[in-house]
Amino acid sequence: MATTTKAGLKDNPAMSFVMLTDSQVVPPQSAADDKEEIASPKSLKETNGHAYDTSPESKQTLSHQVESTTRLFEIFSARSDIDHPVCSECTELLLGQLQNRLITSTKERDAYISFLKTLNNSVPTQSEISKAQLSLAEAKTAEDKAFSELLNLEKEKAALDDEVATLEAESLSLDEEEEAFWRSRNAFALKLNSLQNGRDALNAAYDHDTKQLERLQRTNVYNDTFCIGHDGYFGTINGLRLGRLPPPQNVDWSEINAAWGTAALLLAIVAEKLGFTFRGYKIRPMGSTSKIEKFDYPSSTSRHLGSGGTPSANSGISPQPKQQPKVTTLDLFSSGDLPLGRMLLHRHLDQGMVAFLECLRQLGEFVETRSTAMPSGRAMSPSSNSPRTGDTGGRESPASAGGLKLPYAIHKDKIGDESIKLGVSSDEAWTRACKYALTCCKFLLAHASNVGSDERRRTG
Repeated sequence: MATTTKAGLKDNPAMSFVMLTDSQVVPPQSAADDKEEIASPKSLKETNGHAYDTSPESKQTLSHQVESTTRLFEIFSARSDIDHPVCSECTELLLGQLQNRLITSTKERDAYISFLKTLNNSVPTQSEISKAQLSLAEAKTAEDKAFSELLNLEKEKAALDDEVATLEAESLSLDEEEEAFWRSRNAFALKLNSLQNGRDALNAAYDHDTKQLERLQRTNVYNDTFCIGHDGYFGTINGLRLGRLPPPQNVDWSEINAAWGTAALLLAIVAEKLGFTFRGYKIRPMGSTSKIEKFDYPSSTSRHLGSGGTPSANSGISPQPKQQPKVTTLDLFSSGDLPLGRMLLHRHLDQGMVAFLECLRQLGEFVETRSTAMPSGRAMSPSSNSPRTGDTGGRESPASAGGLKLPYAIHKDKIGDESIKLGVSSDEAWTRACKYALTCCKFLLAHASNVGSDERRRTG
């Protein structure tokens, strides 16, 4: 009855079940195993013919057929994502997927065939095979060597690991000893803390005082106070130009007066440092309005006085009552705004500058006499600090065999063959004369600095 039903279902066009052949159901390798289980078409026909056979053999064949069919559907379901039996629409989808897989497999087959042909066409020769075998042997030899080296390195690594473990244990022991040491050291440091603080404070104060003393000993107050140099054709003192040139290099009189005031202050301080008193002159530095006082003694008194204004030892005349000298104030500045001639305009300034040169000459002679009286090993030459700018005409050697001399010779109103009088000299000549005067001032300033350093060394 069941067999008849199956046959009727197969022939009914309204049903969507499809019967598959053996090649579509079972792969070739498994077809032999299931041969006994799948009935042939002939046997199926015989089975359909004896559908109403009620013998025990027919019943056994029918049950076997049902079981085989059920097993086939299970195999189908296991080999795909679709449960069997399937409808016609699902069958069409399945056939489309299988068709795509067939096309893909065909392409892969063609690719494999093409690759196989390529391999067959590129079969290596015997020499290439020999080279490949030789290269393989060398590679194996290198591999064995590298493997042996790897084993040796692993052994060394194991030994190093053991050594590291030992060192770590020693390090832990040392850390414990170090911790104990630092505990004892800190306890000892706490006991000495107060003494160390007192000692450090004393040492710091001593170092500070020592450095301060050395800095003060190295300090040259004169060079810091009076900086003499040059700016092109002009001599400068503390940045103030001393001289006049035609425009556009003209210098204002306020700057010139300030420069002369600074130079007068320098000369007065150097004379005081060296313990020298000018004969017949007294410098009064007053900034831009500095002056020089000139003392004129009566002629009767001057015949009985020495060069220093004291009674001469060879005169044989008893000292006369001291008479008051005549004091003439000479200006060391000029307004420069009077509409008069050049000679009348700067007459007072010319007299002041001539007096300044005379004071400069007296101080230079004093330095020369003093350096000549000193031993040759003690004579100090400040020529290294004197400026090297300007013309060299009329310049003397700062250090000769007899001692120190001014860089430029001074005679009355001339210094280095240039007149200091602005009324009779051109602006260029007067500028050079002013530069020569500043050079001599720097020479005396350097000498005073060396004398101070020598005194500090002797007293130290």
